[in-house]
Amino acid sequence: MTNRDRLLGCTVVLLWGLNFLAIRVGLDHFPPFFFAALRFAVLAIPALLFIPRPPVRMRWILLYGTGFGILQFAFLFTAMRVGMPTGLASLVLQSSAPFTVLLGALMLGERIRRVQLAGIGVAVTGMAVIGWDRLEHATLLPVLLTLAGGLGWAFGNIGGRSAGTETPGVNPLHLMLWTTAIPPLPLFALSAVAEGPTTGLRALADAFAPSGWSALVALAYIAILATVVGTGLWTYLLGRYPAGLVAPFSLLVPVVGIAAAWTFLGETPTPLSLVGGVIVLAGAFAATSSKPRAVEVDATAPRPVALPSAAARSE
Repeated sequence: MTNRDRLLGCTVVLLWGLNFLAIRVGLDHFPPFFFAALRFAVLAIPALLFIPRPPVRMRWILLYGTGFGILQFAFLFTAMRVGMPTGLASLVLQSSAPFTVLLGALMLGERIRRVQLAGIGVAVTGMAVIGWDRLEHATLLPVLLTLAGGLGWAFGNIGGRSAGTETPGVNPLHLMLWTTAIPPLPLFALSAVAEGPTTGLRALADAFAPSGWSALVALAYIAILATVVGTGLWTYLLGRYPAGLVAPFSLLVPVVGIAAAWTFLGETPTPLSLVGGVIVLAGAFAATSSKPRAVEVDATAPRPVALPSAAARSE
């Protein structure tokens, strides 16, 4: 990999790591379901107008959009709204990597090698350490909700993986952008039921007041920089290099997320949570880096758009 492309990889890591700060800022203003719906709506409209529909079966677009868009962000945003620390959220969401390997075996009949099983076991151990630490200092619910978000992301990866397998020449960025059309209506409906029919609309109107500009900046960051720019660069790198060479960059995203939350939000991670985080990342790396084909089955990056690896984040 050239130094220029290494710099691009580090740029993606920075964009996706700081994305969790933008999520936190947005959630301080918008209710979680409504914010998740907005996050996709601002991309869905131009995508449907200007991006040609990928030549894949609609079932894979629906699975990708439901898992990656609805389930992941509904659970993640709710978790962060009810107390999940920003930096820890960026780490626990990496559970999508071992989840994707397991779902690949269950749903697609893909073979899991011993080193992958060992990596999954290590990652689960790390999650247990983090869960134990959260029980000592706060409630476990936000961790479980974030894990559910990771599982939703994994289902989205399976949809992307299946689309890429059936149609090898599909443009992964076009596929990801088209899936943004799936989440908005269900999430807006969920927001109306769970958060109130006018709560999100009032928050959106308030965002245009002088005191709400930060929420709009956060929304723009998530949609443009984290999704379009970050995902575009990630897709470019995966088009030039083997997935096994590119995917490990994604494991640096929680490092940026935790450091940024520590610096800007004053979220000081406990020593035990850091130990658990290192264990999780080690397990995720082992589960997704054994032989090139194994990595192609998984997606460890915070924006799952690159196919056939279905890797990519962010978030």
